[in-house]
Amino acid sequence: MVLGKSRDKCSKALHGQQRGPSGILAAGVQLLEPHLGNGVKSRFGLPDMFGAAAAAALLAGALAVQLLPALPPRWSDLALAAAAALLIALLRSHWRWLGFMLLGAAWTLLRADIALSQRLSRSLEGADIAVTGTLRELPRVQDDGTRFELDIQTAEHDGAAFELHGLLRLSWYDAAPLLEPCSQWRLHVRLKRPRGMIDPGGFDFERYALERGIVATGYVRDNADNRVLGARAVCVDRLRQRILDGISATLGDTASAHLLRALAFGDEHAMDEHEWAVARATGIPHLIAISGLHIALFASFGVLLVRLLWKLAPRLTLRWPAPLIEAVASLAFAVSYALIAGFGLPTRRALVMIAALLTANLARRARTPLHGLALAAIALLAWDPLCVLSAGFWLSFIGVAWLMFCLDSAARRHGWRELIAAQGVASIGLLPLGIWFFGQSSLIGPLANLAAVPWICFLVLPLTVFAALLLLVAPTLGAPLLQVAGWAMQGLWWLLSKMAAWPGALWYFPEPGVSALLLALCGAFWLLLPRGMPARALGVLLFLPLLWPQREPLADGAFEVHLLDVGQGLAVLVRTREHALVYDAGARFPSGFDLGDAAVVPALHVLRVGHLDRLILSHGDNDHAGGAAAVIAAYAPDAAESGEPQRVKVAATQCLAGEAWDWNGVSFRIVHPHAPLSERNNDRCCVLDVRSGDSELVLTGDVTTAVEPGIAAALAPVARQLVLQVPHHGSKTSSSDMLLDGLKPMLALVSAGYRNPFHHPHPDVVMRYATHGIAMLNTSQSGFVELRFSAAEAPRIIERGRIDRHPYWRE
Repeated sequence: MVLGKSRDKCSKALHGQQRGPSGILAAGVQLLEPHLGNGVKSRFGLPDMFGAAAAAALLAGALAVQLLPALPPRWSDLALAAAAALLIALLRSHWRWLGFMLLGAAWTLLRADIALSQRLSRSLEGADIAVTGTLRELPRVQDDGTRFELDIQTAEHDGAAFELHGLLRLSWYDAAPLLEPCSQWRLHVRLKRPRGMIDPGGFDFERYALERGIVATGYVRDNADNRVLGARAVCVDRLRQRILDGISATLGDTASAHLLRALAFGDEHAMDEHEWAVARATGIPHLIAISGLHIALFASFGVLLVRLLWKLAPRLTLRWPAPLIEAVASLAFAVSYALIAGFGLPTRRALVMIAALLTANLARRARTPLHGLALAAIALLAWDPLCVLSAGFWLSFIGVAWLMFCLDSAARRHGWRELIAAQGVASIGLLPLGIWFFGQSSLIGPLANLAAVPWICFLVLPLTVFAALLLLVAPTLGAPLLQVAGWAMQGLWWLLSKMAAWPGALWYFPEPGVSALLLALCGAFWLLLPRGMPARALGVLLFLPLLWPQREPLADGAFEVHLLDVGQGLAVLVRTREHALVYDAGARFPSGFDLGDAAVVPALHVLRVGHLDRLILSHGDNDHAGGAAAVIAAYAPDAAESGEPQRVKVAATQCLAGEAWDWNGVSFRIVHPHAPLSERNNDRCCVLDVRSGDSELVLTGDVTTAVEPGIAAALAPVARQLVLQVPHHGSKTSSSDMLLDGLKPMLALVSAGYRNPFHHPHPDVVMRYATHGIAMLNTSQSGFVELRFSAAEAPRIIERGRIDRHPYWRE
């Protein structure tokens, strides 16, 4: 009875039968209400075919596909679709969901199979290819070159055309010409299949590439035949570039300009690392990424404008049906804003959702808002079932569903109390998904959003869009308005920056398992049940598994090693029961991409490293020390040292042979370089020996054959079970027979980039290790590698990221 009454109240609240504003969501719902509200029951069972049960079944089928390690042959997709059609046609309505689930799986399998088959052939990786295509979205000009996406039209290799369709993500290094949006080019490129680095807590680029339709990545080769072929006459991105340039010219290179470009027009690359850190700490990235909130807001503006027209000329309602005109205006405003905001994938999904809702109501198919949400989900899955790979898809739909379920209890409140209730519902309901997708949560996010959401949605965002468009036709009027928007954003950003500095503003969590996620979602449901349900507070207990790391604790005398996948570089985490050490931190590139920030720090957070005792930078090369500043900024280690402290760009002391310490029964010692320092460059590397009983790890950095005999002598006598980090990524200048004979490692670990330009590890070196009977793992093939060492047993390989975590989209 309680739940039944709750649903009735929720329905009344959503249909405007109770008074009182309802924050951001309710404002949009009330304005679009005539187009999202009650319809009449359709003939031919359409509510059954397009209802919530059918949407949930389709979604379950699409989601089940994402659990597969590999896709079945394409004929099985067609057979599954045929079976689904038979079940839908023959089964009774309450069993028809089974057919919809099979249909969702079949359609997702087929789309995924087609998308993966469009990727560049492996035989063409590294080959010189001539392509023609059109620039998609806005190029990014950076210190080391220009990055852009090219929509392929033709492709040739050795003068012969071949099939290649989709997007290329390209870099044009050094003296790249001016690349205008929508321009068409003929370019000579070298490509490889989409491939990312696989680390705990890291970004899954290969999943992103599948979702976005990127079929290859690469760079433009110097060639006299590289030339522009023309440009599309009508190009919204060109208009968007003019708008963004106008904002920068008016406000200068300021935080306000960066933020207005991002949150109003989707130029997320305008924000620097510090600005993104503040946004994450305060839980407002959803306001910066153009999403359903932005589209719904401008759709509501369209309805407001038409309703104003009705008030000024009420007789017009006698000529045209008001709901139809309002729906058309709503969609027109939404599409117009989406175009100037970049028309990215999340934006297109939001448009499909709104169009489905409006169309369903105008056709009298949406009986309730929940039914409208189901129709939008069906439309999105029909358009692109791979949308289930996106965090934005789940956060949008689950967030709206939570608010629909819980808005009944908020409907009695007024003003700010109602907005607070909506923020509380969103924070609790979406917490499990936020941890699942991002591994972090802003504790101050609900409070920060109370200020940021209305301020941005009702002042900053509309004022910025209006002023920026006015700037194109009347600069003297647009510029002052844009300054006002900048001041409004500056004031809000000052407040958010102060809040981001609060202790504990942003919390990190271990990687949750599926069971922990499901329990937390049940806990959120329990907490958000209507008043009167007994023991609602016990739902908090179901969130606790999110805090439990999925790994056994280390005993005294044991240590754990993570060789991270940082491409052509090195980063290693060594942990004992109570201590942690990072050896090297990956590279930082002129573009600003920092592997310390993108790979090392997220891995430390996910692995629950709360404090870093020591940072050792083997030497000063960028691929080893470039990410050190990001690691120090995040963790402030107790000590930092390097073989070349004068070359690293952080404060570090000189490491010297003879340093030794003990952590929880595990011995650490530096075995190279020796004083007085005579070696230079690679041969000045700190070489670290970690040992427990008969298990040993040796980290060598980039040392060469010149110093390897001395290192082998310093390590003697070695443990029977030794793991060696292969010197200098497997360069032919390292890994001498003398080193291998002296250490007799059981396992060699190579940290190298996929198809790196140095061809590391060198084939001769790989053969040398094989001749000595030494097994080898290479991060370019295995992803990150996790090992466990103890005094009582041989080192164990716990996980190889690319091999042991292998969804179907992974190379």
